[in-house]
Amino acid sequence: MRRSAFLVVLFLVSCSRHHIASSEESTTGPAAVAPAITLERTACFGRCPVYRITGSLSGLVTYQGIAHVRHLAPATGQVPAERVSGLLKELDEAGYFSFADRYTSSEASCGRYATDLPTVITSATLNGRTKRVEHDQGCAGAPGALVVLERRIDDVLGSGQWTGR
Repeated sequence: MRRSAFLVVLFLVSCSRHHIASSEESTTGPAAVAPAITLERTACFGRCPVYRITGSLSGLVTYQGIAHVRHLAPATGQVPAERVSGLLKELDEAGYFSFADRYTSSEASCGRYATDLPTVITSATLNGRTKRVEHDQGCAGAPGALVVLERRIDDVLGSGQWTGR
């Protein structure tokens, strides 16, 4: 009987410790380093930079150069966390979460289309909402604000230090 009681107490203590660790993770654990913003630039028929960059709520930036960039190896950096949260606010205020999911040649949202241009794929997570936008830059129907936001992501996350652009 004493052994059973001991096991029950041990079980309850281990569960309560797990719960404490989980609540701490929300501000310092995996959620803080999970990508909150991503930007990926794909190839074109020329020498367009091809890379992927992500920024987390903690300010951790990860980069992977693929082609036509100065730095091809994976790299990490740090920006102030406030810059990432400010960028998320900018995206929200500019209507990013209401944009179409795709601006590609096969979609009505594309409008007039020019070939040979790269695609920019962005995603953002804010307040439990996640949005991913695929933007073929040959689509004239894409909102001008989307192009501005794509550049802002590059600026805030500092992709130029690795791309050379």
